[in-house]
Amino acid sequence: MPSEKDRVLVGEIVGVQGVRGEVRIRAHTADPLDVAAYGPVTAEPGGRTLTLDTQREVKGGVVIARIPGVSDRNAAETLKGLRLYVPRTALPAPEEEEFYHADLEGLRAELAQGGELGRVRRVVNFGAGDMLEIDRDRGSVLVPFTRAVVPVVDLAGGRVVVDPPEGLLSEENPSEEEL
Repeated sequence: MPSEKDRVLVGEIVGVQGVRGEVRIRAHTADPLDVAAYGPVTAEPGGRTLTLDTQREVKGGVVIARIPGVSDRNAAETLKGLRLYVPRTALPAPEEEEFYHADLEGLRAELAQGGELGRVRRVVNFGAGDMLEIDRDRGSVLVPFTRAVVPVVDLAGGRVVVDPPEGLLSEENPSEEEL
């Protein structure tokens, strides 16, 4: 099996659509319909190779797709939760100022004013834009992945620089007077 750096997550099967075996895929590609554009995917866990036939996009970057051999809802249900990967070599090189999420995971997160914040665990998007989940000694924190908050991404140096807005990293709960 290829290493994590040799493959890129392009989507996740998050549900089923109808009774004819279609699946709902949360795409992690710039154009959600491109989740099938790079050839067969490797589904994890399990390592099974799947061919996707995208049908249409629905809201929120979710794509409805058919998978050969999956013809009913019960068969489609067994695929829920699978993460879909393609080899990095199947993808185009990212443009300048673009990054594959896999390239950011594991990078050291440093504070703009100095010191280490933690390590990037993953990139998430809950609908309002990409966020970096950064593991720290005291749990994790989500920071917006914008140029204002993450002004430096240094892949060669293995780091990102975070300039958090005031209060983002505050660990204190507000007092009753502040509420």
